[in-house]
Amino acid sequence: MPRTLVLTKHPRDYETLIEAARLPDLTLVAASEVEDGLARGGSSEVLVGDPGRVTAALPRLPNLRWVQLTWAGVERMLDPALRRDYVLTNIRGVFGPLMSEFVFSYLLAHERKILQRVEAQREGRWDATLPGTLQGKTIGLVGVGSIGAHLAATAKHFGMTVRGYTRASEESSHVDRYFHGAARVEFAAGLDYLVAVLPNTPGTRRIVDDEMLRALPPHAMVVNAGRGDTLDTEALIRALQEKRLAAAVLDVFEEEPLPPAHPLWSTPGAFITSHTAAPSFPADIVGVFVENYRRFARGEPLLYRVDFERGY
Repeated sequence: MPRTLVLTKHPRDYETLIEAARLPDLTLVAASEVEDGLARGGSSEVLVGDPGRVTAALPRLPNLRWVQLTWAGVERMLDPALRRDYVLTNIRGVFGPLMSEFVFSYLLAHERKILQRVEAQREGRWDATLPGTLQGKTIGLVGVGSIGAHLAATAKHFGMTVRGYTRASEESSHVDRYFHGAARVEFAAGLDYLVAVLPNTPGTRRIVDDEMLRALPPHAMVVNAGRGDTLDTEALIRALQEKRLAAAVLDVFEEEPLPPAHPLWSTPGAFITSHTAAPSFPADIVGVFVENYRRFARGEPLLYRVDFERGY
């Protein structure tokens, strides 16, 4: 069976979970430091890890046949300078519930005026302002892959109308209406919430631009939890400063960590969540790896294979 090298921040957790799966004839090396892992597992055919550690190890694994990322994002793996003579798979299908918790916690906080209530309590002031409700509101999902489809289902739980903007697919039955191509302004017009959960590809960069933001009504909230390049940050800052938007929840950025002097930190209505929306938990990741390992050992197609040219 193929020798497997695991390079992650928490190698012992992955080692314990993978060994508990009792994969036949598994030979496993787990490490947090790339040099340590390569010293003990440099002949491995299978590599599991986050993009940073994986890209550092790629040039020194001559027998490599398959890489299983522990993240959904594959941007770092697409550098033309990196080798591509192996099968690359990422993680999908496990982040939907986490992303729904993240997105709808902020939508509910906005409607129920939670921050306003907290401020009133600090001031000893009775605030009987009536809250809003998600029921009857319209949410627009920029990207309706596995995560977007889960968000659409959660939105229906709250009685929302769901629009979806996608490249071509229309697979989620919870989306009331789909939009494609040049229909971006029509898609955004009248939305109460715009939520972007796209991967980072050449076709998705700055897709939420000034034109789309101007189509939103002033009470709308924008949530970007996919990739930082999806959103035109300067256009968003202007929209918030000019009060053309009510708020923006931002989890991802073109540069991370966000520099201390960046204007977003002090932009009214901006909420920065520091790329914490849907973390990779080892138990979820190992479940995908175990299924793929069994497929790999049997010579079957792997789940969630990444197309290097398409970028996802």
